[in-house]
Amino acid sequence: MNPITPGRFAAQFDQSLVVFLIGLRINHFHKVGKWLPAARAMGPMIAELSADPASGFLGAETMLAGLRTVMLVQYWRDFESLEAYARARDRQHWPAWTAFNKAVGKDGTVGIFHETYVVPAGGHESIYVNMPPFGLGKVAGVTPATGSRNEARGRMKTSSL
Repeated sequence: MNPITPGRFAAQFDQSLVVFLIGLRINHFHKVGKWLPAARAMGPMIAELSADPASGFLGAETMLAGLRTVMLVQYWRDFESLEAYARARDRQHWPAWTAFNKAVGKDGTVGIFHETYVVPAGGHESIYVNMPPFGLGKVAGVTPATGSRNEARGRMKTSSL
């Protein structure tokens, strides 16, 4: 477990980025054979991406959204990198997606979702108070949230520097 960093910090990131939310919702808990393979597929993908800095993948956080849903918040350099990974036949995603469609398809046992946000430089801000490394701050590093970074409006202005 990462130690808590006492104080107020902001992510030190001044570029555009893509925030990609991807998740799995278990619609029928008792059909483990349907949802478990889909749930297990994400770990190898994240490991593959983390080992390849040229992929454009910057990092991710895993979260529970209620009792049925697991979600990853992923940070990417650009949309082109995200799309290239999703479509690459020789990477982990394509066979996992194909297997999901074959095993589950539209039968309703497992839900899959994603949302993609392209965020321009200067279009984001962050604050971390008494937190271990997390989110964009974990990906890019942090800087003290003092001076112009003390309030959200100031962080929005300084994120475009």
